[in-house]
Amino acid sequence: MTSHDELRFLPWAGPDGKPCFLSTDDNKSRLSNLADTLEATYLDLAAETLDHATEVLNLPEAGPDDLRAVSTDLAEALDHVLRVAESRGQRLPQTRSISS
Repeated sequence: MTSHDELRFLPWAGPDGKPCFLSTDDNKSRLSNLADTLEATYLDLAAETLDHATEVLNLPEAGPDDLRAVSTDLAEALDHVLRVAESRGQRLPQTRSISS
């Protein structure tokens, strides 16, 4: 059985909102590739959302509806980016601390 530390945290949630994990020794499997592609897509979309938000915030007459829409888009993008960061962070090699 694979330990929790060996599972890959996937960039999507299950139908009930719970996290999804992948157990595989093959980093090039179909599901691993799908997760990699989705992570890259989320990061690209977050960059585009940030560019758009900056444009809206620089408008002299950005109204409440515009600001609400861009805030909603930024919150969604941040949620995706945090999930990607957590997934990638869990896959970093663990370093050993040096004790004195």
